[in-house]
This record gives sequence, C-alpha cells and structure tokens, in this order.
Amino acid sequence: MHSIHFCKTTDGVTIAYASGGNGHPLIKTPTWLNHVELDIKSPVWQPWIKQFTQRFHLVRYDARGCGLSDRNVASPSLATHRLDLEAVADAVGLRPFALFGGSQGGAIAIDYAARHPEHVSHLILYGAYLRGALKRTTSPQAIEQAHLLLKLVQLGWGQENSAFRQVFSTQFMPDGTLEQLRAFDEIQRQTASPDAAARLVQSFYEIDVSEQAAQVVCPTLVMHSRNDARIPFDEGRQVASAIKGAEFIPLESRNHILLEQHEAWTHFWEEISAFMRRHQETATQLKSGANELADRQPHIIFPFNTKAKEDLRDLTAREMEVLDLIARGMDNDQIAARLALSTKTVRNHITSIFAKLEVYTRAKAVVVAREAGLGIAPLK
Repeated sequence: MHSIHFCKTTDGVTIAYASGGNGHPLIKTPTWLNHVELDIKSPVWQPWIKQFTQRFHLVRYDARGCGLSDRNVASPSLATHRLDLEAVADAVGLRPFALFGGSQGGAIAIDYAARHPEHVSHLILYGAYLRGALKRTTSPQAIEQAHLLLKLVQLGWGQENSAFRQVFSTQFMPDGTLEQLRAFDEIQRQTASPDAAARLVQSFYEIDVSEQAAQVVCPTLVMHSRNDARIPFDEGRQVASAIKGAEFIPLESRNHILLEQHEAWTHFWEEISAFMRRHQETATQLKSGANELADRQPHIIFPFNTKAKEDLRDLTAREMEVLDLIARGMDNDQIAARLALSTKTVRNHITSIFAKLEVYTRAKAVVVAREAGLGIAPLK
C-alpha cells in the first residue's frame, strides 16, 4: 500500500509524496515527470517502485509543476528543487535516510547530501550528471540541439499527436517495448503542461553541482549505462570522480531508464543490495550520534575491463607506475618521493600519459586507470 500525503515548502508550494515498503528509509528524488498516483500503474515505473519497496521504506514525490504537486508555479531552479526535497524530508521525519537520484534527480540528491550530511546515510546515483546540457558544453552544435529539444517541448507537448513526446521516450529507453514507450509517452502528457515541462527542461540545462559534489561525505554508489542515449557515460564517470570515496559501476545498456526485461536491470539491483550491505554500519553510526565524517580516499570500483587495459598499451613501464599512483590519489610531490624522481620529471610523465590516453584532467585519468585495474592492489 502506497499512501499519498502532502507537505508545504518554505516558499509555500504544495508537494505530493507517497510512501510504502519496509526497511531502511530511502527518498527517491523525481526523475523525468513523475506522478505519485500514476507511476504505481505504469509498466515503466511500477517495477522500480516494487524493487525499491522490497528493499527500503520508499518515499517518492512529485516535483513542483508535476503530478499531484502544485502545477501553477514559477520557473523551477536547483534552489527550488532543493526546497521540495527538504520539505519532503522534514515531513517524513525518517532520519538518517538513503537518497536515490536518477538523471537530473542525481544533481538534486548531491546538492542535498552536501548541505545535510547528518541526514543522509547513503547516496545512490544512476544516470546522473554534475552539469546540465548548457553548463557542460560550449559546442555550438550541442547548444543548438539543447535549444531544439526545448522548442519541441514548447510546441508539441500538449498535442494529442505523440510525435513530439516520442523524441524523449526513445531517448530515455531506445530498447523499450511498444507498450512501455506508449505508457511513458502518456504519463509524460498527463504529468505536466507544455509550459511546465519546458520550464523543467530549462532548469535541468542550468544545473551545476560540481562544487557540492566535492563536499559529499556519505558512502556513494554511482551507476551509469555505457551507451546511455540521453546522458553520456562520461558524465557518470565525472560524478564518481568528483565525490570522494564514490564507487562506480558501469551497466551494459543503452537505456537511460532501465527496463526489467534487460540484464542490466538485475545487475543494477544486485549492486544496490551489495552496496547497502557494505555500508550498513553508516546508518547505525549516524543514529547513535557517532557522526564520523572521515576524509576518505577515492575508491572507485570498476569491473575489470580488458579493453580499458588495452588502452594503456602505449604507456611505458615508468608511465604505468606514475598512473598507478595517480589512481591512488597521490599528488605530484608524493609520486616524486615514492619513485625517487624530481617533481618536474613526474609532470613530464603525466603530460605524456594524458596525451596517450587522450584525457585532459587528472579525474579522467583516475577513471581510466581504475577501469583498467590500476590503483587497487596493495602497494609493495
């Protein structure tokens, strides 16, 4: 049974939320146009709700402008998305809780976890990103594409003809069945008006939680589909690199919304269960007041990837040593001391490594190294 309730944000907006299930409390931030009443009947969202409630006491809610929450509201922003989540968390009163964020809901979850570390026991992110489409690119083509999608929403969302909405449906789940695609299209139409949907898309484009990600201290699991047709895989890797101690799990799928008939679906839920077991002491520590927010070293977990190791074949033995130490979180001075080199020599090696791997930041180098199995074995 999923009971529906309402609460008020500090700026006076009514937010609808639903709860059900048993276990450790988990709040799920809104993804794309949720509806707390209709989602439970959807062939797309009902399996998600079922799986969550088998593992958690699930709390889910409709963002302002959507579903059963107030529809006639001003343009949303990261700040107002935060107010919605804060209102729901305060109304439910179950603390500490796990926090799940998918897609742009991941950014909302990151922002909340950074601002309220005492409330969040675990952070689980899927298909997430730090920066919205207009924040992460300067490419004229990418900017034009973003504005084109926004125009499609403004012009065609409310029409009976579903052609405009199908653009989004096929991006979110290119491998969906006809029934799933039709159901997702219909729930999009019922959940938000054309103006509200356009305002939401615009707010997602402007999101940037890069600074907040560095302040997250709770155990964090990041998962992303390798061939995500909506949010590029590299965005997920950047999320994992930005959050200290994050574990990163690639999923073999093209779908931004995972579907229960595919293998990645099983992998996804297995990883969540394993993650919660690994960090089950965190909630106990928070409840007892032992709020030890330790400065943890990065621990990004990847299944061993043969192709990734092949990407390192052009590195020299010394460059492999340097990359291994980069993957362990060492800075240039620490690497120099470890290998008995000058700091300048280390910088030269790193320049060569970046060129060979075609990466431009240390964070991306860490991701490539970890995916190839470096930085994990104990140092000798």
